[in-house]
Amino acid sequence: MTARLGHICRHPIKAHGREELASVLLSPGACLPWDRHWAIAHESAKLEPGWSPCHNFSRGAKAPALMAITATFDESSRAVSLAHPDLSPITVRPDVAEEAERLVDWVRPLVPADRARPCRVVTAGRGMTDSAFPSVAILSLSSLSDLSERMGQPMSIHRWRGNLWVEGWAPWAEFGLIGQEIRVGSALLRIEERITRCRATSADPDTGRIDADTLGALERHYGHRDFGVYATVVEGGQIAIGEEVRT
Repeated sequence: MTARLGHICRHPIKAHGREELASVLLSPGACLPWDRHWAIAHESAKLEPGWSPCHNFSRGAKAPALMAITATFDESSRAVSLAHPDLSPITVRPDVAEEAERLVDWVRPLVPADRARPCRVVTAGRGMTDSAFPSVAILSLSSLSDLSERMGQPMSIHRWRGNLWVEGWAPWAEFGLIGQEIRVGSALLRIEERITRCRATSADPDTGRIDADTLGALERHYGHRDFGVYATVVEGGQIAIGEEVRT
């Protein structure tokens, strides 16, 4: 079976919403455009200049309800529209101070009272991914199907907050591609390392409620907590759903 690009996803505000795209233009050495462009720092954050580690931000591992946020981003106005099953929808421009404050107020009810409170919106000049380098997260639909079958329940792609989902690879073949390059459409990417997962994946992305022991299942069935791989863009180019993924 020819491997093809099945889904393209981005997350304009780290851990706060996801959207699916039909196509996107990748640039060398950069994250997926507008992916994790903003993040919401909590009150205990110790931010570094530029990129900072994920423990400084409100995220699904500590506040699973955040996993149920969906997003739509308008690049021309730089406005993000967010929806959640337990809240009224909101549209904000995170770069505008008053609107960033409205965003923080909007998400506060989704964060447990015993967790550090959302405080302010920040940017880093690059995508605020969980990797210290600008990355694109590549995941396999075959691996997801294999895990779903072993767990006895279907796993949504949105539990994993990846960028590019490949259809047609053998299950877990992506781990054998570390250090190699793949071509997606006209773009060339180098597979860098495996992605070790956190508790955010245990939450149902439709409800934001914990309903699956994903980490335990990965440990029991595969002996690790890894799912997906980080890649860097070597050669940029336009990519679209349905295009061939060549190794």
